[in-house]
Amino acid sequence: MARKCPFTGKRPNVGNSVSHSNHKTKMRQFVNLQPKKLWWTEGNRFISVRISARAMRTIDKLGLENYAKSLGMDLSRM
Repeated sequence: MARKCPFTGKRPNVGNSVSHSNHKTKMRQFVNLQPKKLWWTEGNRFISVRISARAMRTIDKLGLENYAKSLGMDLSRM
């Protein structure tokens, strides 16, 4: 499973870890993905997704159906 949020599209960021002596090694900054079961009232069922913490806050604010509709997502495929 990819480390990508299906709602926001956030993905891991690649950067350099810089030591005190200015030695650089590659590192990855991962997205804060959380496994979540969301209740979809239109489909009358739960949807299991791994979403970012930012997407969870937006779903709490707007609702799952409205947020998915604004992004053009089809919840029946999840």
